[in-house]
Amino acid sequence: MENLFNNTEVAFALKNNRELKRAHFLFKMISKPTLVKMGSALANFAIKTHLPVTGIIRATVFDHFCGGISEEDCLSVVDKMYAQGKVASVLDYSVEGKETEEQFDAALNMTLKTIQFAQERPDSIPFAVFKPTGFGRFDMFVKKGEGKAFTAEEEKEWERIVYRFNVACQYAAERKVLLLIDAEHSWMQDAADEIVLDMMRKYNREKAYIYNTAQLYRWDRLQYLKDLHVIAKAEGFHIGMKVVRGAYMEIERERAAEKGYKSPICVDKAATDINYDAAVTYMLENMDCMALFAGTHNEKSSYLIMELMNQHKIMHNDQRLFFGQLYGMSDNISFNLAKANYNVAKYLPFGPVRDVIPYLIRRAEENTSVAGQTNRELDLIVTEMKRRNL
Repeated sequence: MENLFNNTEVAFALKNNRELKRAHFLFKMISKPTLVKMGSALANFAIKTHLPVTGIIRATVFDHFCGGISEEDCLSVVDKMYAQGKVASVLDYSVEGKETEEQFDAALNMTLKTIQFAQERPDSIPFAVFKPTGFGRFDMFVKKGEGKAFTAEEEKEWERIVYRFNVACQYAAERKVLLLIDAEHSWMQDAADEIVLDMMRKYNREKAYIYNTAQLYRWDRLQYLKDLHVIAKAEGFHIGMKVVRGAYMEIERERAAEKGYKSPICVDKAATDINYDAAVTYMLENMDCMALFAGTHNEKSSYLIMELMNQHKIMHNDQRLFFGQLYGMSDNISFNLAKANYNVAKYLPFGPVRDVIPYLIRRAEENTSVAGQTNRELDLIVTEMKRRNL
């Protein structure tokens, strides 16, 4: 089992030679932090000044990390991944930083549309997903989480946020579509967690349809998971949880230092790894009322989950457990797991090129900050290029 993820022929079977060379070029660029900083600054500048750069972005980084500009545009990627590699997709509308009620209503409508898509293609699109701040202003979540009083106007605004959550969750549960709700920054997360808990209470009675997200680079999330388990057992509902390491580490640490509170982030990468593995272990020991979406690009954690599934006699294709990776990354994990009959779903971001650029910049910066990850991607691509005599 230990060398399962080294099979590059399976990992890159869906990539033609041109796509493989593009991946090589991109990860080579991403491995250079100075280039990523410059590229991010240039991309932001180009978007703000409306320079005609969407063509070049679309042909390179966008097409590698995104499924398309619309949900329909993604279907060829969805069908190809599932038909040829048995890897499912999670359509992720990756437009960020919106502020108006009209934009939040549009995000809700897009979420409902992706739920509809998932209902029509339960095998290739088993999940839908949304971000809490897609449905309401970031500052509202912060204020609610801090327990500060709302004005009458804000009270109505908050009610609309909860209403959007409920519409999406009810729509998904009625159609038997699994719905992931992403995690964001720690200082807005408490309010989002509260809403999701209520959604689980309402819609996860017979099984887990609604999934929250726990970012395990936060040292308090394992306890959060255990506390949630106590509530679920007492009240008789199922827990759905996407477990990830996390995506906002630098920002979290900077804010904690600036405001003088203890950083919510684990002291180092090793502590995060221990925390992550403890969380998935805890969930696999309690699968009678839990469903796990293991979002990970870490091979050791993937092997651990496979081992624990063996120990607990959990079938490879048990619908309560999915492995998840981002599109354009860790194909060696995704496609080799799927070939071994595990459930795998790739996050497939989509949206207008200009609107998705903040997401793409974050992807590049994350890859740069986890140097080992980028080097591993490069090594695998080089191995496959040699195998193909490219």
